[in-house]
Amino acid sequence: MLPDGLRRAEFAPLWQAVHDRLCSGRPVNRVRVGPLDRAQREALADLLGMDRLPADHVTVSLSRLDVVLGQVCGMDSRGIVEELIGPLENRALQRQRAQQQRAALWDWLAEHPVVTAQPALREWAEQVRRGGVIGGSPAATGESLDAALHVLSRLPAAGTPLPSFAGDVLGDPHALDAGRRLSGLVLRALAEIYDVALPASAEQRRELWRRAGIDEDELSTVVLTAGVQPIGGRLCGEIMRSCTDSGHVAVLTLAQLRDAGRIALGVHEVWVVENPSVLALALRRFGRTCPPMVCTSGWPNSAGILLLRLLSGAGATLRYHGDFDGEGVRIAAYVLAKTRAVPWRMSAADYLAALDRYPSGPGVGRVTEAPWDAALAPALRDNRVAVPQERLADALLDEAVWRSP
Repeated sequence: MLPDGLRRAEFAPLWQAVHDRLCSGRPVNRVRVGPLDRAQREALADLLGMDRLPADHVTVSLSRLDVVLGQVCGMDSRGIVEELIGPLENRALQRQRAQQQRAALWDWLAEHPVVTAQPALREWAEQVRRGGVIGGSPAATGESLDAALHVLSRLPAAGTPLPSFAGDVLGDPHALDAGRRLSGLVLRALAEIYDVALPASAEQRRELWRRAGIDEDELSTVVLTAGVQPIGGRLCGEIMRSCTDSGHVAVLTLAQLRDAGRIALGVHEVWVVENPSVLALALRRFGRTCPPMVCTSGWPNSAGILLLRLLSGAGATLRYHGDFDGEGVRIAAYVLAKTRAVPWRMSAADYLAALDRYPSGPGVGRVTEAPWDAALAPALRDNRVAVPQERLADALLDEAVWRSP
């Protein structure tokens, strides 16, 4: 039983200091106590049998304190502070566990499928890591990042308003409202994907959301295609069949594609290109016999992604080719991640072969990794010369028409 004398308020600084030091998780020999007023100094001197008053800050030997306490009440300092203040923590162990949890969190983020599929997000992941955990909690940070990655996996949206999209994906129509932490995380990620500045105004935020298919106008958002003759597809199917029969490009709106329903195809491969000039060349060369092709016109909008998903869902293998430069690699990674397309003549070997034919050209810009070929990004960085898709158009079209039925 702890004597009432040891419960006196004058001993509170001593017990608190002992409790704090024992919670460190490290070996404790001495405890520094203070500042002490005169009454507290007198109480400590009486307890320890000092022949003079200690200073207002004093270092107390824990072994000496335990001897005295054992004589007074049969308890040691550990037992007394646990009774008076509460259980002792092991803060060193807690810090070690927290460090392990943070390390596991950042490893999980770096290896997340959404990040590895679009290496442009690696810089975003590094920015998040440098920012540290939210409120010191790896668990809370992991929940926020998991939600952000889930949102990114569901983009681009098909012109859906932001509250509707947030409600469908996250169960809360306001989860992506401006000013919310989650909205900031997603917008920072989109800025890295599209290689644009972080939006600084409401209009810039709306524009970045529109690039990701949020609130896109369903009439002005279009995709170009040629040579595709689907079975079914309602108005979209009729437009594609009619344009193919007449040797023209089909311009499909997001509204038409959203109403297309299911389609079937009589071909196994669709050739996807980045630049409209390649599609125009294909129509000039082949006319009504043009192989089935889709053009993303640079970064694909939600209409382009929706059409590619419809074609993939109909059983077609989507073969994608784009520019050999930094942005072309990011666009390719985006298309592959969002549509299950596969790269078409987009390897490091293909780039180096093209460079032999076209040794000069524009710079490659910012280069991120190519998930389908680890050697491509280093080759681009080392040579620093881009090869636009248009220079390779004839060879690409030769292969497409040769492999098409």
